[in-house]
Parts: sequence; C-alpha cells; structure tokens
Amino acid sequence: MAKAKRMYGCTECGATFPKWAGQCGECGAWNTLVETLLESTASTPSGRTGWAGQQAQIKTLAEVSVEEMPRFSTASGELDRVLGGGLVDGSVVLIGGDPGIGKSTILLQTLCNIATRFPALYVTGEESQQQVAMRARRLGLPEDRLKVMTETNIEAIIATARLEKPKVMVIDSIQTIFTEQLQSAPGGVAQVRESAALLVRFAKQSGTAIFLVGHVTKEGALAGPRVLEHMVDTVLYFEGESDGRLRLLRAVKNRFGAINELGVFGMTDKGLKEVTNPSAIFLTRAQEEVPGSVVMATWEGTRPMLVEVQALVDTSHMGNPRRVTLGLDQNRLAMLLAVLHRHGGIPTYDQDVFLNVVGGVKVLETASDLALMAAVISSLRNRPLANDLLVFGEVGLSGEIRPVPSGQERLKEAAKHGFKRAIVPRGNAPKEAPAGLRIIAVTRLEQALDALFE
Repeated sequence: MAKAKRMYGCTECGATFPKWAGQCGECGAWNTLVETLLESTASTPSGRTGWAGQQAQIKTLAEVSVEEMPRFSTASGELDRVLGGGLVDGSVVLIGGDPGIGKSTILLQTLCNIATRFPALYVTGEESQQQVAMRARRLGLPEDRLKVMTETNIEAIIATARLEKPKVMVIDSIQTIFTEQLQSAPGGVAQVRESAALLVRFAKQSGTAIFLVGHVTKEGALAGPRVLEHMVDTVLYFEGESDGRLRLLRAVKNRFGAINELGVFGMTDKGLKEVTNPSAIFLTRAQEEVPGSVVMATWEGTRPMLVEVQALVDTSHMGNPRRVTLGLDQNRLAMLLAVLHRHGGIPTYDQDVFLNVVGGVKVLETASDLALMAAVISSLRNRPLANDLLVFGEVGLSGEIRPVPSGQERLKEAAKHGFKRAIVPRGNAPKEAPAGLRIIAVTRLEQALDALFE
C-alpha cells in the first residue's frame, strides 16, 4: 500500500506547501491553506480502481446502453418522488437541513422499512446504539432486521460494509467521519472531502446506495467544502420550521431525476408521515374573506400546488419603507412594486409591505408575480378578494402579463379544489376551461387589476 503524501494547498491560488502557514507564500492570502492528500491510501479490489468502480473503457455513444437504471422503492411515496422514482444502486444521496428538522428520523424510518426486504446498515457517529434503538421503538418501527453501527473512522466503516454487503447504508453524519491519513479534526474541509470521496468510490464499486447526513451553516448552506455537493449524485434539503408540523424535502441536484421536486411530510409523534395532497394542507384558510389574501398555483417538480399568499401593507413612519418577504424573493417584490406604480398607478413608496407564503413553502418562480401584486392591492385598499379566486402569471417591466409553464395542469388542480374563477395570462388560457372554472385571460396589468374585484 502506497503511503499518502500529506500537503497543504491554498484554496485561492492552488499552490501546495509541505507545512501549514497562516499566509500563502504565492498569492499572499491569509488562512487559505488546507490539508490534502496527493495520493490516496484507500485500497481497492484488483481491476476496479476507477472512480466509477470499473476500468476505463472507450465506447461510441451508439454502443452505450441507455436502458433505464433499475430502482427500488424506499417504502415512502414522497421520498421516492423526490429521488426520481426510487433509489438507484450505487447512488450517493446527501441530505441537509437545520438541527431537529427530521433528517435522522426519516432515514431511520426508511432504513427500517428497507431492512425488511434487503440488508441495511445504519452508521451513526453522533448517537449511541441505545439512542437509535430508543427512537425506533418510540416511532413503532420494525427493529429486528436493521443493523446499527457506532463508528467515526472511515476505514473501519468501509471494511465493515465490505463484509456486511448492505443494499443501503446511512452515514449520520459526514461531519463526524474522519480518515487516519489526515491529521486535521473531523468536520474540517480536508476530512469531509476525503471521507466523502472514499464513500462515493465504495458506493460505485459495490453498488451500495448510501445516504449521507450533512450539517448546515447558520446561513442554511451545507457545511464543509462545496465540492461535497459536486461529488454526490443527489442533494436533498429539508425545509420548514422545526417547531411546525410540516416538513418539505426538496431536491436541488439529482443525476437520476428531476430537480426542484418537492416532497411534503407531516411531523407526528410517530415520525414523519406523507402528505399526499399538499394543496389541501396549504389551503386551510379562514371561512370569511379577508383583505390581503389570495391563492396562487405554483409548480413544484412534476406537480402543481395551491398555496396562499398573504400581504400586509401599512403606512410607514420611516424614511425607507420596509420590504419584508417570507418564502418569496425580496428583490422581485421591490421590482414589482415599481411596476405597480408605473403601470397600475398605485404608489407604495410611503407604505411598509410584508409578504408571506402560508405553510413555509418557498415560491421562487415568476408565476407568483400576479398573485403577489393582487395581495398587495387587496391589503392596500382593504378590500378582500373572493375565496374562490385563483391568480397566477408573470409580470414584465412594461406591465405585460406573460404565460408560465404548465398552465393547464395548474388550472386542473384549481378546479379539483373547487375554485370558480381564475385570472391567468392569455397564453395559458385553455381552449376548453375545466368544468366549473371561469377563465379570465389578461395580457396587461391594467386588465388584471380591473378583473380582481369583479
């Protein structure tokens, strides 16, 4: 086995040095030297030394098989949806989220269910085996088939996995894992990068599907080097308030399926439960009509969802009025308020504007533009909008209403939930409206404003 050569590389210019220093001798940057290995010491089976678990081969594109990779279910419909239809052999999935959001809970539920069909191994570096067993019993999960291991040394973990040959393995969490070939502490940039590289190589060689739990920083990004997200096949983020009941699992990277797919779960005393009809959850509105509330249809991955947008507009007593958004883009709000003044004749330069998407959903697509402006106008004029009104559409800087993707599916979802009227871009108006739904097609902002209070 070749001995690894330990060096320190600058993250700014890439220069390498045999010893650590506070300042890079090449570019002069401070605190940029991180420990790295020039030669990996990981032993690999003969004939399988490639990153993808096989020797390098050259083929033409016509010779490459394009058959869909076989998948197997995780026994959770929402998790399968986010993964693109199920788990793929040899895939590496990274799950991040705030502390207490439910990362360990959903993975323990998943592995206990998978263990009834395939061999599975749960590796924890943060908890004892007793703590994992107590959680499984509290959640009422099957315990007799899942194997649990407490270990933080990556070489020992991989050696055990080669003997056990699990179909699925969980590493909770990657920030606690370390390799003996590096001197830095667990959780450091070099330790996370090298440990993840060894796990990815093992997954590709053995066909074991691996879940990695990742910590997040206070800004909400995954802790550790950015290359960690590039190395894995799928990156999932848990969203939602830790003290709330809803949990949203979003795919931001997926080599085996669509990105921005969304899975909705509800936190109960028995763990995370699937929410198969999220529109019904997000539309728990008050029976009476209130100003500043409107429903829009957003598109998440492969399905539409109806969510409520709320606005509160109040007189500002400061020189710079506040613009606060939760679940929406704050910069886009400022732009749309300028469009509303210029083309709608409604000024808000002396008003504080607060916007919120009910349920903790993040809506970043432009289809929310028209609904956002409708909620602002309703709150500003103190005139409620009808409870059976749906609004969606993109608003341009010149006041035009632009169509958005998947308009037909959004309208069908609205009709299914009993909406009677919809204000949509003319490009999204169907030739035949869904039963019971009256379509108001608009091309200009002025037309949309006139149709709001009909």
